[in-house]
Amino acid sequence: MAAVEQVKSSYALQNSGFWTVNRLRIAGFLTLLTLWELAGASGLFFRGILPSSVLIAKALIELLSSSAFYVHLAVTAIEVLVSFVLGGGAGVAAGLLLGASKRAGDIYEPFIHYLAPTPKIVFLPILLVLFGVGMGSKIALGTISAFFPMALNIAAGVRQVSPVLLRVGKTFSLTPAQTVKMIYLPALVPPLATGLRIALGISIVGCLLSEYKLAKSGLGFLAGQYYESFHVAHMLAVLIFIFVCAALGNVLIERFVRLPGQRPTGK
Repeated sequence: MAAVEQVKSSYALQNSGFWTVNRLRIAGFLTLLTLWELAGASGLFFRGILPSSVLIAKALIELLSSSAFYVHLAVTAIEVLVSFVLGGGAGVAAGLLLGASKRAGDIYEPFIHYLAPTPKIVFLPILLVLFGVGMGSKIALGTISAFFPMALNIAAGVRQVSPVLLRVGKTFSLTPAQTVKMIYLPALVPPLATGLRIALGISIVGCLLSEYKLAKSGLGFLAGQYYESFHVAHMLAVLIFIFVCAALGNVLIERFVRLPGQRPTGK
């Protein structure tokens, strides 16, 4: 009975903490919303710069009711998905190589470290020459953007794998593919999840920036069109939609990238 009471007490404590955190989140959101409304009604900014949340909500409903919006959404979704897969996959392969091979890490990793903070938009003129103004250049920029955080996170994770596990693998004569599957990948789940989340965000930014600069479709292009025509509420509605999609992508990564048999943490 004591054990049962202890479990109940622990569950009640966790449940209380969960609701406390969520109440604080809701309060923080309502505070920011109130400050936004007050700033927009204060007259300190040009009219229309800070539209009310009601106007933004109406603009979002208009967007979601428009078939043209989903054409732009499909273009951006394809670009982001393909660039995320290509850049993330290449980053994993490069990270495994850099982390497992000291020589390769010493030679190539400094270049990746110095190129990683470089704004990837500087590559856009070259990519436009190579791939044209269509989806190819946008996918290429998103791929480059996703590659660097993934490669660096995986390389760092590989170096943290216990040498004892590697010696055990050699004792059992594991092939390189088996070593990666049975030793490296289970140990790389935390850096893999971190790399995927960062790579997703940066690939979205890369695709949207390239769409904004030179494109005829996509959510970045749509937001740019609303900006140039001073439809601020519609522009913010597009940005909010992008933010929600990116947040959902992060949640999915957090839920599905975990150790075999590990349950997702409830929040």
